[in-house]
Amino acid sequence: MCVEGVEQARIAEQGGADRVELCSELRIGGVTPAMELVCATLEAVSIPVHVLVRPRGGDFVYSKAEFDLLCRQTREVGAAGAAGVVIGVLHEDRSVDVGRTREVAELAAPLRVTFHRAFDETRSQEEALEAVIEAGADFVLTSGGEADVLTGAERIALLRRQAKGRIRVMAGGSLTLQNAAEVARRTGIADFHGSLIRKEYRSQSWVPGERTAESSDQAPMGPVHPEDVEEMVRLLRGITDEVG
Repeated sequence: MCVEGVEQARIAEQGGADRVELCSELRIGGVTPAMELVCATLEAVSIPVHVLVRPRGGDFVYSKAEFDLLCRQTREVGAAGAAGVVIGVLHEDRSVDVGRTREVAELAAPLRVTFHRAFDETRSQEEALEAVIEAGADFVLTSGGEADVLTGAERIALLRRQAKGRIRVMAGGSLTLQNAAEVARRTGIADFHGSLIRKEYRSQSWVPGERTAESSDQAPMGPVHPEDVEEMVRLLRGITDEVG
């Protein structure tokens, strides 16, 4: 579960999530959360907390000052007791920056390292997967380079086969209760990432709390519901057991 606060982390744990990814500013793809929030979340839950380390929004090509900040935040997250960090560093040509990624992975050790969806912006996912493995990451998070995991399911399956157990491929990007079962069946993977935040939409007949299936860039972010987490966990565990 990708969460932005302590209460969401508690709901994730209560619903059966195996771990949480803590970040701030999820609306812009997430940035490094404040250390006060990291510490409060670590105190609130017993499941592993992996922390997004991303010094700013926008692209993943960092200046020396930005990369130095990323490294400093990685050290702080590790010292606080997190179980892992979630990072992504690219070159200007949209290839994986193996050197800098390896530097952060070594700095983070023994924390687990996830290379996030900067992966989906790379010029060649096949090449990028080998680069991420070379850099020492434990997980790679991807939608298969598509807008959502269902559309990218076939590519995710190909990446899983290419990985051959050298890294764990995690599906993430618009994972919902409606598409989760099909994504699990079509990819054959066992690791999934999502926020399960309900979005509440305004229309001419909008009333507070009303939810619809429509989307809108102006939609306010709604809450995370424990029953949604429980249903997602039930669905995914059932399918992953079924496909082996």
